[in-house]
Amino acid sequence: MIKFFLMVNKQGQTRLSRYYEHVEIPKRTMLEAEVIKNCLSRSKEQCSFIEYKDFKLVYRQYAALFIVVGINETENEMAVYELIHNFVEVLDRYFSRVKCFIMFNLDRVHIILDEMVLNGCIVETNKNRILAPLLVLDKMAES
Repeated sequence: MIKFFLMVNKQGQTRLSRYYEHVEIPKRTMLEAEVIKNCLSRSKEQCSFIEYKDFKLVYRQYAALFIVVGINETENEMAVYELIHNFVEVLDRYFSRVKCFIMFNLDRVHIILDEMVLNGCIVETNKNRILAPLLVLDKMAES
């Protein structure tokens, strides 16, 4: 099961966070700081899977953006690693079509993530199905 999903820039600032189990706000801040420090301090040659406390971290770097996913021991690391890449491909497909910057449209990014992950479980990977609700919203906004 996925515990949390983070998008972080190279400066260590969280740009998006989604938690799939309850974590109190002060603990989230500490958790994010530690997780970000662990991932940003690693070199590109090191593995993208980290054992951390009672769960694992799976992360990928795309230019100045890190995507970090916290998972429990039952989740497949490679599946989550590919989920991250699929998520980025969906973002690229949608935002290149709309010609707008991701950080100014976090509501759209949340919709994409919510279409892919529900209650910590991966539910959809088909890019067309993931984008369908957003395309309907865009058509409604145009008319």
